Amino acid sequence: MLRKLVILGVAAGVLGLGLFWFLTIPATVPANALAPRTPDLANGKTMFYAGGCISCHAVNKDEPTRLGGGLGLKSPFGTFYVPNISPDPKDGIGGWTEAQFVTAMTKGTSPDGAHYFPAFPYTSYQRIAFDDLRDLFAHIKALPAVQGRVRGHDVPFPFNVRRSLGGWKLLFLDGEKFKPDPSKSAAWNRGAYLVNGPGHCAECHSPRNILGGIVTSQRFAGGPNPEGEGWVPNITQKGLGKWSEKDIAYLLETGSTPDGDSVGGAMAPVIRNTSQLSQDDRAAMAMYLKSLPPVDDPPRPKKQEAK
Repeated sequence: MLRKLVILGVAAGVLGLGLFWFLTIPATVPANALAPRTPDLANGKTMFYAGGCISCHAVNKDEPTRLGGGLGLKSPFGTFYVPNISPDPKDGIGGWTEAQFVTAMTKGTSPDGAHYFPAFPYTSYQRIAFDDLRDLFAHIKALPAVQGRVRGHDVPFPFNVRRSLGGWKLLFLDGEKFKPDPSKSAAWNRGAYLVNGPGHCAECHSPRNILGGIVTSQRFAGGPNPEGEGWVPNITQKGLGKWSEKDIAYLLETGSTPDGDSVGGAMAPVIRNTSQLSQDDRAAMAMYLKSLPPVDDPPRPKKQEAK
């Protein structure tokens, strides 16, 4: 009897491992899913700024087109180092195909078939239309190549087991594209697309659960800074109720708040990107953000009393 139980246990373990391995196979976008198309470089530039590529990937703010990476992003799971996405064929993405780029952005899968860590916000980028991603890729390929491969991530076990990210994706990567709301205006839908897709605003402006996924019920309600210091503000009407659409659009252009203050910290480089968008796009983002219903802030951690 004991021998049979052991055999059944081993068989169940092997079956479970096989099922896990199958369910966590990194997904890809095949090349034949992308029909022949002439890229729109102007649109690619818009997606570049809407996506905030400079904020993380630029070598420094004075050389915004040199996307050599290297920035360290701290998190509760370790420190992630932003990669080189310049057109360098060896150290950047110059040797990538369109399909590999679209796969990385929407499936979180690398050209060598590994899962990317979700510090790369592909949970938002998956909403971007394929044509916009292809235009973005063409724009990046036209920028200067930067040599130098970025160091590996500093992520401890068990979080460094990339295959386990396939399970994470089953929970938090739904594979859905942006769906316009036919009851809303074209401007509102444009704003919703920019905020939820390339702009990936919810990635910082939302609290996360113990697994690192966004708490859906508190999307845009703010929360702890992912890098561990400070608090990211609520951008629903709970936090922006007194702001007008013009106030929000002006902030996205200048970084100035209605009371004459200026944004700082991680938001400052975001403004350097949104300031490059068209006035219509900033107005559309403001319209959408102003329409977000109020959501209460997540509870803040209690301050520890000094001993």
